[in-house]
Amino acid sequence: MNDEEGAAPQHRADPSSESAADLAHDPAEDPAEDPGEVVLRAVDISKTYGVTKALKHVDFEVRAGKVTVLFGENGAGKSTLMKILSGVEQPSGGHLELRGEPVDIESTNDAVDLGISIIHQELNLAPNLSVRDNIFMGRELTSRSGAVDRRREDEITRELMQRLEEDIAPSTPVGDLRLGQQQLVEIARALAADARILIMDEPTSALSHSEVEVLFKVMDDLTADGVAIVYISHHLEEAIEVADHAVVFRDGELVAQRSARGLEMDWVVHTMVGRSAEYDFRDQPREFGDVALSIQDVRVVDPTAGGRLAVDGVSIDVRAGEVVCLYGLMGAGRTELMEALCGREPIASGHVTLHGDDVAAFGIGERIDRGMGLVPEDRQRDGLVQMMSVGSNMSLASLLASVKRLFVSPKDERAGIDRQIEDVRVKTAGRGAPITSLSGGNQQKVVIGKMLLTDPSVLLLDEPTRGIDVGAKGEIFSLLFREARKGLAVLYVTSEVGEALTASHRIVVMAKGRVVREFDARTATREEVMSASEGSTETADTADATPLIGATP
Repeated sequence: MNDEEGAAPQHRADPSSESAADLAHDPAEDPAEDPGEVVLRAVDISKTYGVTKALKHVDFEVRAGKVTVLFGENGAGKSTLMKILSGVEQPSGGHLELRGEPVDIESTNDAVDLGISIIHQELNLAPNLSVRDNIFMGRELTSRSGAVDRRREDEITRELMQRLEEDIAPSTPVGDLRLGQQQLVEIARALAADARILIMDEPTSALSHSEVEVLFKVMDDLTADGVAIVYISHHLEEAIEVADHAVVFRDGELVAQRSARGLEMDWVVHTMVGRSAEYDFRDQPREFGDVALSIQDVRVVDPTAGGRLAVDGVSIDVRAGEVVCLYGLMGAGRTELMEALCGREPIASGHVTLHGDDVAAFGIGERIDRGMGLVPEDRQRDGLVQMMSVGSNMSLASLLASVKRLFVSPKDERAGIDRQIEDVRVKTAGRGAPITSLSGGNQQKVVIGKMLLTDPSVLLLDEPTRGIDVGAKGEIFSLLFREARKGLAVLYVTSEVGEALTASHRIVVMAKGRVVREFDARTATREEVMSASEGSTETADTADATPLIGATP
């Protein structure tokens, strides 16, 4: 990127060596392009949590009819600023201006009243309530008599679901929906508020490709109507696609901003992390041991659609030292398979063996004791205890390892926690910090660290990099491949084909509950893997892709 495009001064070689002031002044606006009216401005905003400075004197603008995309690593301060703009958090310093006037946003209700709505990175839904009740929670519609107007709420809910192209009944309990559908309910709730400023914090992290396309259409309609959108995503390609303005955060500071016209991935990554964040583990050593995990002809019933098989005759072997990626689109049966392997859902038929031992009679705790660990897809619901500290969450699954004479040894527990925090590179003020003080990506690292503390021989990970930035992804996979070289067998799920290609030894593709193809990651192509995920068994080079046991003929 050159100076005429507004990237930076010519002396820039390493963004990490420059000050925030140097980078933040970036005149990349196209004079012929309407920048949009500034409707919300953060002025000199700072935020501290104890000794942690989450935001440092940030100036930030939101423009009407434009999509402002925030880039930055986990813990860079993006979500903290969004919580301040939406009334979830209060700033430690600085102030906000709405249409040029100072404003105090002391709660989310204040924000909604001012036309500001947020879609949180972590789902903020009540699983025991219906879709309708979640959408209108706290802002119920009432009739002239003062009673809640359920009929009108149902009508609006159906319209919102139709707009998002989802066939979900208003009365459906949110807890019965898959994670991607719950994400759409969160989006629908924000749309129902009729906001003029809409903040989207990782809105696509659990969505399929088709659902993402629908969301982008909705965003186009909103901006055409003058709605200002602030968008955060670690999927850099999609963020660049929708951006009108790009803003980069690093270590609590706004370090660069520019028009999205001509925006390039290299500029984003280097400005975010100060280095290349590319990773490719395909040529890692392949010294595999015996089969550690064997899945043979396994069938699992879909718990949300009685009688239908979510997993239909799947067979996979994973060897010690091998990293196997299970790739597929939403609804392929990947998560249901993972939850059955760890003991959360029953296996209808087939066999799963761990080092030759059938695990059918083992509960979740016994499977962990015998060397099986699971990093779940939904870290908030299944991976963390929100009221506990970072350290307590980290050691939760391995407390017995610190027991001496019937008591937990605090010294041993602390040593294990500190070692793991450093090992998985969790950005935290310390083991005693609240888990809620961490960014989503750092919370995910805590979940992974928790499982590694159990000293597993087989590790199962369901979407391990959901909500994690490009730099942290490389760190996570580097950690997994390091453990694999020590003999750990890894089976992980992803819906990102780029991860599947560059961060595995072998790719196993599922579609409609079945394994349809297997690829060597060194020779597979993006087109082949994506084609297989749609149920096709045709590939460009059959030597590089062969049907598996249990695959569709």
